[in-house]
Amino acid sequence: MTRRFTARIADSFEDVQAAQALRGRVFRQGQADVDAFDERCIHVLVEDQVAGRIVCTFRIQPFENGAEISRSYAAQFYELSALKAYAGKLVEMGRFCMDPSYNDPDILRAAWGVMTTYVDENKVKMLFGCSSFHGAEAEAHLEAFALLKARHLAPRKYLPQIKAPKVFRFARLMRKPNLRAAQNAMPPLLRTYLMMGGWTSDHAVVDRDLDTLHVFTGLEIGTIPAARKRLLRAVRD
Repeated sequence: MTRRFTARIADSFEDVQAAQALRGRVFRQGQADVDAFDERCIHVLVEDQVAGRIVCTFRIQPFENGAEISRSYAAQFYELSALKAYAGKLVEMGRFCMDPSYNDPDILRAAWGVMTTYVDENKVKMLFGCSSFHGAEAEAHLEAFALLKARHLAPRKYLPQIKAPKVFRFARLMRKPNLRAAQNAMPPLLRTYLMMGGWTSDHAVVDRDLDTLHVFTGLEIGTIPAARKRLLRAVRD
């Protein structure tokens, strides 16, 4: 059976423009979202084969090792010295967004399928990026932040430090999370990272430009449970 949603790597300037246009609809009220990192990145598109339109996009930037991490998008907002000694290949995954008129989990599966292929073919050891919450007011996301504090903070050896001028230090929260509410409030991309064993910074950066709060997110490929890896490769295949 033909899959409705298929993912591929952009191979033309028009593809990149289409990705920027979708990002603009999601992040910038219809204006194209363009920055200097676009030229350094590989862009991924998920297409609806029935409607003939792009419904999801993200970009990836590869690094040979942690010594290059200061060139990442995330390094603008987080002090990442703890990762500079990382010896394996890393990939930054960013600007992930979906067409808001769609709510089909197969879109996310298609995105992770193509990402799994890239990770396997390039022997990537760690994925990282900024996982965003829509809306820059922390009060709207307290349940999710409480769960991150309770279960998903980065190992001390990798923990990002504060660099951005405006942050919300959710590690200081003194509340027990409501698990159902917290999981429902978690952005889909971040939820997937966490299901695979990912971790986050202990603070969120307030990004008024994009009207988001974001947390640094990391995932070591070697720590993904074997059953989860089989599921990802089944989606890819």
